[in-house]
Amino acid sequence: MLILFLYILIRNMPCKGLTCGGGFVDKKPNRLIEEKSPYLLQHAYNPVEWYPWGEEAFAKAREEDKPVFFSSGYSTCHWCHVMERESFEAEDVALVLNEKFVAIKVDREERPDVDAIYMSVCQALTRSGGWPLTVIMTPNKKPFFAGTYFPKHSMGGRPGLLDILAAVADEWANNRERLIQNGEDITAAIQGRTVRNVDGASKLNTGILELGYSQLEAAFDAEYGGFGHAPKFPSPHNLMFLLRYWQRTGEEKALSMVLKTLEAMHQGGIYDHLGYGFSRYSTDRRWLVPHFEKMLYDNALLCCAYLEAYQCSGEWRFAKVAEEIVQYVLRDMTNHLGAFYSAEDADSEGEEGKFYVWTRREIFAALGEKDGEIFADYYNATPEGNFEQGASILNLIGMDRAKFAQKRGLSEAEVKQILRQGREKLFQLRDSRVHPFKDDKILTAWNALMIVALAKTAKVLDRPQYAAVAGKVVKFIFTNLMREDGRLLARYRVGQADYLAYLDDYAFLLWALVEVYGATYSTEYLNKATKLSKEMIKLFWDEKEGGFYFYGADGETLIARPKELYDGAMPSGNSVAALAFLKLGRLCSSEELMGYGEKALITFVNEAAAYPQAYTFFLLALDYYLEPPRQVVVAGNRGDSVTEQMLRVLGASFLPTTDILLNDMDNNGKIVEILPHIAEKAPVDGRASAYICQNFTCQAPIVEVEALQRML
Repeated sequence: MLILFLYILIRNMPCKGLTCGGGFVDKKPNRLIEEKSPYLLQHAYNPVEWYPWGEEAFAKAREEDKPVFFSSGYSTCHWCHVMERESFEAEDVALVLNEKFVAIKVDREERPDVDAIYMSVCQALTRSGGWPLTVIMTPNKKPFFAGTYFPKHSMGGRPGLLDILAAVADEWANNRERLIQNGEDITAAIQGRTVRNVDGASKLNTGILELGYSQLEAAFDAEYGGFGHAPKFPSPHNLMFLLRYWQRTGEEKALSMVLKTLEAMHQGGIYDHLGYGFSRYSTDRRWLVPHFEKMLYDNALLCCAYLEAYQCSGEWRFAKVAEEIVQYVLRDMTNHLGAFYSAEDADSEGEEGKFYVWTRREIFAALGEKDGEIFADYYNATPEGNFEQGASILNLIGMDRAKFAQKRGLSEAEVKQILRQGREKLFQLRDSRVHPFKDDKILTAWNALMIVALAKTAKVLDRPQYAAVAGKVVKFIFTNLMREDGRLLARYRVGQADYLAYLDDYAFLLWALVEVYGATYSTEYLNKATKLSKEMIKLFWDEKEGGFYFYGADGETLIARPKELYDGAMPSGNSVAALAFLKLGRLCSSEELMGYGEKALITFVNEAAAYPQAYTFFLLALDYYLEPPRQVVVAGNRGDSVTEQMLRVLGASFLPTTDILLNDMDNNGKIVEILPHIAEKAPVDGRASAYICQNFTCQAPIVEVEALQRML
């Protein structure tokens, strides 16, 4: 109602001089020039007198009796760039903001706590969300207007920013009580959202898994893979849940939906066929035209999904994509200290996708007419193009290499060689283009997800070098993103760490440590995980209602302290925390840790049961919880051929509800210290042995690798 009221007001009011006059001759930096965030620094030379989020801005608003204009986004956000060019670089917009408002700019990746609260306001008021996020609030941080991107001037039924600012300024001057009351009402509604664990324990059953599967099945696009209509997001946690559901029930369609989706995404333009890695989402149903920005978290989670698809199907093509993702991240997204950058922009030279697309003429010039024609036809680079200005996004949609080769009178091997050489030449040529902007900040949560991907790649594909990289990133986080008192921090850039870490940072890192143990069997990671879990409970756990808060007890007090469960592009911190606590508890035989995982599930089960398709990582955790505890303990020495073969067999197998431990006889003292429950499981007659234990009962030890394979 408020937005409708403001829009009616906008359409019926004169300018009143608010958008007239002014003039900014020289570009001078504003306060954002002192920040580390690449996103904030992008706005440091706007004529808008931006403040970073903080008390200074709100004190000024109270002192000058002005509303606060809040804008949140991130450095690789295309529509954030558009709104900056249209509005925040414009002198007339800056004049209004500087005179009538206090303007605050927020990097959502540095302050996800602030962004999440005001995004929930936007979603409640408009039933949609996204970035840039635009909110107007009182000097006491209480919002009364919210939206996303607004053009500078009203057009096509969409209000323009100048008109919105004029209407709000007029209302603030002449009818402020209405805005303040709206702010109070909206804030009360946000604060009133609580999670109730009424009869939660009885609802932890397979019925939620079945409903989640049926909802995904109903939304599945049988022709092109994925779920729902355009735009299509990868949502790898949906696929990971479906693989577990297939294993649990034997439902073949669950597996086929995953394989169809992963194949379609890899064939589409959402995948970078020259440099590897996935873009953030597809703007169309066929996965052809991506939103070209590449995010670290998408690629980390997709790497996990492709690895699990390989485990379930045995089809090497899925493993190949997973390893290509790792190669992309190590090549393009790694800093000199070994940690991972956040994202690459969609735009270069002011145009979205310019770095990635090719005309047929460019391909012919690079590869010659003969090979160029083969390459262009294979990757669907047509004379008219499939993108803007006659350019094409390379893709393999509908392509069959065997049929293509036969039609050309060539062998598959010849075609494969021409394509390989073509990709190499075009990649080198592309590398000389102006690259998209790279957001080089290091985020704890996103790095943790990439650690998970590396650990899984090392374990599933028997690539110990990736486990070594994962260990190096863990060391980076504990060295550079943790204070001396043990408090984890969220962001590192230009030699400086800042911002108290949020739930996602702790939960994802806890998961990562468990996975690195599974790739290395080094107990140091379990030690680190146990200490981190205790700190996490102290800072985030709600003793009264259960579940983990989004930001810590020592964090800034905001208008609400939410608990997030919804899975967006990334899974929710609470769902990841539930799985990580359950897994760590089972590995270490800790009833206390398992109890927190169980209580987290109980807390949120009612919310998840209402629409489980939106909470698929919760379903992953529930699937693990519902399966009776099963452990495989390998007893032997590292380096012993049978020990290593057993670990390779276990790593290559899809065993999401089975915990694998190593009683390394060379380090038995450390095993006794942290894993005393496996210390007595020893090699039989000096031979490496595997103990399969389920429901607290162990079978006779297995000493033959083939026998272990049969048992699995």
